[in-house]
Amino acid sequence: MKPSPRPSVQQLAPYVPGRPIEDVEREFGIAGAVKLASNENPLGPSPKAVAAALAVTPAVNLYPDGSATFLRRALSQRYEIPAEQIVIGNGSSELIDICTRTFVDPGDEVVVPAGIFRMFPVAAGRAGASYVEVPTKAGYVPDVDALLRRIGPATKLVALANPNNPTGAYLTRADLGRLFAGLPGHVVAVVDEAYFEFGHETPDYPDALDELRAGRNVVVLRTFSKVYGLAGLRIGYAFSTPDIAAAMNKVREPFNTTTVAQTAAIAALTDDEHRERTIALVRQERAFLAGELEKRGAVVNPSLGNFLLVELPIPFGPLEPEFARRGVILRPMGGWGFPLAFRISVGLHVENLRFLAAFDELLRAGRLGLGPGAALSAG
Repeated sequence: MKPSPRPSVQQLAPYVPGRPIEDVEREFGIAGAVKLASNENPLGPSPKAVAAALAVTPAVNLYPDGSATFLRRALSQRYEIPAEQIVIGNGSSELIDICTRTFVDPGDEVVVPAGIFRMFPVAAGRAGASYVEVPTKAGYVPDVDALLRRIGPATKLVALANPNNPTGAYLTRADLGRLFAGLPGHVVAVVDEAYFEFGHETPDYPDALDELRAGRNVVVLRTFSKVYGLAGLRIGYAFSTPDIAAAMNKVREPFNTTTVAQTAAIAALTDDEHRERTIALVRQERAFLAGELEKRGAVVNPSLGNFLLVELPIPFGPLEPEFARRGVILRPMGGWGFPLAFRISVGLHVENLRFLAAFDELLRAGRLGLGPGAALSAG
């Protein structure tokens, strides 16, 4: 006899992260590979955050502040949400799991748009929930009417990522308001805004905190991993109602974020220059990449994030190692429900040029299903 995991765990498809640079370089015997697979900040971390993190390292013999008191106060001041309505997590991924475990029992339903960030099905599976994907509209835009029709008495959680990873699609302010207006009172809505800063100047892009201020049963997730460049420190935050936040804190591990991460996050919040440089770079290079790929015949989905979902006429999975051996690490999307697609993070201009050079080499060889026509030169 062997110990047997719970049935829901046996059926669980684990989240598979992007490949490390060192692993790719060792496999293919190359150096200087660029990683454009994990939506990381191409400018690196906030310098203010790095300085603060280094300054606090002599105190790591002590346990961190289990309540993240000072970070919650800083977030409260910045967003004008009371500190008791803020929950800190080991990245927003942990907060997805905490919220799911707080409200979902085995057999309950989690309802999401198809193609949502893969931590949502992982969290639902851990909880033994029934995971329900609702088809999206054209362009992978969530279908509000279909979501509302699918919600029933067993539905405990409705989730969407806005903009969504990996599609880049988003729900407009009007549609998000319509979704919340139609939600039953027993349902908690989770809005993952990990890429909020890259889209918030788009005229019809909503701020889900407005729904919280209106008294909705919502959990709004954000992170320091993207625009602030602190992915390696794993620090995210959630805003919700006082009751929901209190319940999530009962489930949250007492020391789930480190002293170094909390201190760096507080400093990063003050680094407006780094944040704005990152946003400007992403917008400029995202448009450059999209334009160059469209010239080459690829289908590029519009995105408000720091990434693009790119579709080819043939499955991308077998092509991933071909890019890797040329020193470019991309993310195949077959495991996310998009077998013809890859996701590319927006990099520095020189990194994006290296990707396009690899793309052109494979294009000329007729390997991309786009025909062997002459590749274009990018500037």
